[in-house]
Amino acid sequence: MLVDTHCHLNFKDFKDDRDEVLKRSLDNNIWVINVGSQLSTSQRAVEIAEQYDEGVYAIIGLHPIHLYPQHVDEPEQNLDFDARAEKFDKEAYKKLAESKKVVGIGEMGIDYFHMPDGYDEQEVKNYQKQVFLQGLELAQELDLPVTIHTRPSKNSFDAYDDVLEVLEKANYNKCVVHCFGGNIQQAKRFLDMGLLLSFTGIVTFKNAPEIQEIAKITPLEQMMVETDSPYLSPEPNRGKRNEPSYTQFVAEKIAEIKGIEFSKVADATTNTARKFFNI
Repeated sequence: MLVDTHCHLNFKDFKDDRDEVLKRSLDNNIWVINVGSQLSTSQRAVEIAEQYDEGVYAIIGLHPIHLYPQHVDEPEQNLDFDARAEKFDKEAYKKLAESKKVVGIGEMGIDYFHMPDGYDEQEVKNYQKQVFLQGLELAQELDLPVTIHTRPSKNSFDAYDDVLEVLEKANYNKCVVHCFGGNIQQAKRFLDMGLLLSFTGIVTFKNAPEIQEIAKITPLEQMMVETDSPYLSPEPNRGKRNEPSYTQFVAEKIAEIKGIEFSKVADATTNTARKFFNI
């Protein structure tokens, strides 16, 4: 068994075949956690999860990319959309969290890769930190774990340092840094704080030696696996739409990197995910 701890079957990429994709995943004994990026996709994640008695869950939150109006265009990730500015409505998310299928708050955090035009850069960064802190405070109030989004500016690891700063201020470590992409020193700081690191298909890429090294040094009990579907499809499906059933390729690569059996990675990451998200 595996748990895809971070995917987006609530996104439009799966509007035509979501049920088939979920069936394929569950038939392969891979559970799924759908993650919201704003209120509407958080609501959709909950609606999808509530259709299943077991194996499908939801995380709700406001992605930093949705704090300001901006056009997002990344052809290599098949990303092309207009983000609307959205306030973090604590009460609305709190209401959504009443569903028994909601297992965490997220994805919330800091994103310096996509910065809106026409705004002061420091103002944007400060606001992202403020909203991230609000998400952490809601999670503490509800006693839920947090899935952290972190994406630094080009050729920098700055966002990871700022996430660490906010976490230290909030004094809350019931968190996982999803799709970890920082450096080894930052990884060690997160691990020393008791946080978890989650790995995507990037760990299978030939041009990601530092991520592979981080996966090697990350203790199994502080590690989870994910797809971030529909993005970051692992080898041998790189370039195609990702889906939860591909979680297996991530776990297989980690087993190869660590020089251990696949079953050990599957068992450890599944146990960690089930305990962390209480599923």
